[in-house]
Amino acid sequence: MEDLVQVLSGLPMISHPDLLVGTEAGDDAAVYRINDDTALIFTVDFFPPITDNLYDYGAIAAANSLSDVYAMGGKPLLALNVVGFPQALAVDMLGEVLRGGYAKAAEAGCLIVGGHTVDDAEPKYGLAVVGIVKPGLQVSNAGAKPGDSLVLTKPLGTGIITTAAKQGIAPEDVLQAAVDNMAALNLSASEAMVAVGVNACTDITGFGLMGHLKGMVNGSNVGANIRFNSVPLLPGTRELLAQGAVPGGTQRNLTGVADVMQWHSEVTEEEQLLLCDAQTSGGLLISVPSHKTDELLSKLQEAAVPVAAVIGEITEGPVGRIQVTA
Repeated sequence: MEDLVQVLSGLPMISHPDLLVGTEAGDDAAVYRINDDTALIFTVDFFPPITDNLYDYGAIAAANSLSDVYAMGGKPLLALNVVGFPQALAVDMLGEVLRGGYAKAAEAGCLIVGGHTVDDAEPKYGLAVVGIVKPGLQVSNAGAKPGDSLVLTKPLGTGIITTAAKQGIAPEDVLQAAVDNMAALNLSASEAMVAVGVNACTDITGFGLMGHLKGMVNGSNVGANIRFNSVPLLPGTRELLAQGAVPGGTQRNLTGVADVMQWHSEVTEEEQLLLCDAQTSGGLLISVPSHKTDELLSKLQEAAVPVAAVIGEITEGPVGRIQVTA
């Protein structure tokens, strides 16, 4: 994360009266106002395969790309395929990846209308997505307020489980649960938070829960408290971590948040890694006013969202600091 910040620091800061959300807080997507009723949400994401099932890989990559629009409280409209694929591989393999992506986009009501493919030694797939939101109703990661509850809508552990699968040690049922979790859209969770009205949101992906929470507290000039035992984990995650399934990205995430963390003595190194696990197509982390927490949880449960867990709260400070207790 720090290397990325260093690279981006050399680029010009873009500002425009109609650019409602830009790069200032490292948000999930950009938001540009077209008129008083419509703003466009722009985002792009892609990554190498994380499962041997090509259809599932395509569906997960699409769900992950669409998630940035949902995190902003928007509705995805159009998407373009972003593909890197080796010429040496059978083209029908790419067709299976694209089929999974198209099916997931159709589930979201989003139209894939083309894309771009390059020859690449390692397959990569994702989407560039355009969505819409009413100006002023977009949800960024920079609006969290002291006293807000922090609600998470998917369990953690996909990085550890998919790494274990590459090592050949992940039980089939554990891997399938992770695949189902990653392929699930954040649509219902987004609709629930928009209906309730929340202060901030981000989706949990490669920087892990703590990395994305770091972006939220920095962007909002607040602090946060997290209770580890309240954070949901996918079945089998702890066991696979104990067997040595630690993604490189998870280790880097733990290092990347070291400057803002206050780990209480009862939080083990294993638990720190779990909170920093690099996720693919994770859930939404929602900062909701405390008096609306029960309403949000109720709507999430009514919508059959996989998880609706209050994992901590936003504090006045120290600004930018995250405290984690057991």
